[in-house]
Amino acid sequence: MYDKSDARAGLATAPGPAPQGRVAAPELLDFDKQEPQETTAAGSRTWWGRGQNFVLAYTSARSGEVFTREAQPDEYVVVLPHDDSSVEVVAGDQKETVTGRAVVVVPPGDSTVTATAGCDVVRLFTTRSADLAERAGNAASYAEDHPHVAPFAAWPDPVEGFRVRVYPVAHLERSPDRFGRIFRCSTFMVNFLFPHEGPRDTTKLSPHHHDDFEQCSLAVRGEFVHHIRTPWTTRLDDWREDVHHACGSPSVAVIPPPTVHTTQATGQGTNQLIDIFCPPRADFSAKPGWVLNAGEYPAP
Repeated sequence: MYDKSDARAGLATAPGPAPQGRVAAPELLDFDKQEPQETTAAGSRTWWGRGQNFVLAYTSARSGEVFTREAQPDEYVVVLPHDDSSVEVVAGDQKETVTGRAVVVVPPGDSTVTATAGCDVVRLFTTRSADLAERAGNAASYAEDHPHVAPFAAWPDPVEGFRVRVYPVAHLERSPDRFGRIFRCSTFMVNFLFPHEGPRDTTKLSPHHHDDFEQCSLAVRGEFVHHIRTPWTTRLDDWREDVHHACGSPSVAVIPPPTVHTTQATGQGTNQLIDIFCPPRADFSAKPGWVLNAGEYPAP
């Protein structure tokens, strides 16, 4: 259910059948209120969280901090959420310096990401990186797979081969013909939404559901309320109370299918969300012009 001014209004949103079995609870991780899972000798602090198919690391990094991956099994993504971001990414014989808000795709194999200034750095991995999945503060929630989430399957490799790919976002302007600023690779889709100034119009919320994939909503600036409703099944014991979770930044909401959900910006200043999907979404990918790097990454 979208307001007619919402670019997503053209998506197919027919309701599916009632879910069979208990629907998983949302994962609500308020990093701004929690101690980090890791603090380095230099003072960089990292919060870890996960969903069914992905692991997220949010780091408040000190200048000079190096993040190393050896024999990484698949592509991972670095998201730079703020204007003061500054990193150097090295993979093979390629070195890229990235400043400002950006989405960076890092190839499989060995790589390093170095913070060249004190800044926040977000890293996204699939759960094929089992060594990272166990670090998540909510790892116990996924001791068993959540129902209704389709198993992870990577999308096709990039047409010109694996390499570091840098996608700055600050220069991209709003368009009525697309939703946000969407990039995808073989493992993730990242929608670097446009910031919302002030509280969201409560007459134009967007309650909707997904049949078989989680949505990760990462708040990097401002304040929000995640509204989440679990569909009823035939078993009363499976029902859950509605969730209206108020959160600040940084924070993560992992929203399970097929819950009905919408997020309301409530902060008086700038409110910034980044939506993450693992693997990429087929419906967004099918919309012409929505995925800004679609020419580099074919759809299945």
